[in-house]
Amino acid sequence: LGQQFIVENRGGAGSTIGSELALKSPPDGYTLMVTSGSFTTAPSLYRNLRYDTLNDMQPVIQTEDGPYVVTVHPSLPVKTIKELVALAKSRPGKINFASTGQGGITHLATELLALRTGMKLMHIPYKGTGPAIIDTVSGQCQMMVAASAAAVPHVKSGRLVALAVSFPKRVAALPDVPTVMESGYKYQVNNWHGVIAPRNVPKPIIDKLNAEINKIVKTPDFAKRIEAEGLVPAGGTSDEFLALIKREITEWGEVVKAAHVTLQ
Repeated sequence: LGQQFIVENRGGAGSTIGSELALKSPPDGYTLMVTSGSFTTAPSLYRNLRYDTLNDMQPVIQTEDGPYVVTVHPSLPVKTIKELVALAKSRPGKINFASTGQGGITHLATELLALRTGMKLMHIPYKGTGPAIIDTVSGQCQMMVAASAAAVPHVKSGRLVALAVSFPKRVAALPDVPTVMESGYKYQVNNWHGVIAPRNVPKPIIDKLNAEINKIVKTPDFAKRIEAEGLVPAGGTSDEFLALIKREITEWGEVVKAAHVTLQ
């Protein structure tokens, strides 16, 4: 595009601070937002969002897809999802799990796993991925459903045990780790990322961005860089990305309600 790109990280409040900043920017195509599944959980968790999740944005493209990894500390005597479910059912509420925060995507992903398997677990929320992973690796927490990028290095080093991935198929970074569905449970959570723009950005600009990012997503270098973290290239049309966002807003809303998740 012949343009300089400046990355500005705005974390906090389940990504809603960054989302508000991006979606209220001028609709000229020069401010974009790279977002994740947290974008679709916010409508069910935050009553006073200062933006409309669907109507204040335009999807550009989904850039990558991948799983979350169900991990446990090696001290927990399980090697498979079925063994974890059996142990958890024998100790209801005794096995604890770390998450990146109350209502965060890893919290909801674990609550969905518990709902689908009948487990009762104890939630230990942290302020971000780093502290949650550190305490799981150290054994302060017994379990974490972690993003693949965070989990893979610790699984390969032996500091965490990977029981399963939340993807429909196995991933190259962890080829010997089965999917949860291989164990007979109907469970899938996608660890996706994508680019969105503010409402009213002209369609020719959206189409241009989609075309250029699609080119990047299809390069071998892009695939190589993200596959090391357990991810796969996505790409596609803006309409396909919109359909994903709409579907997940509905699905996460159902999980929040069923698991009685509230923000303190």
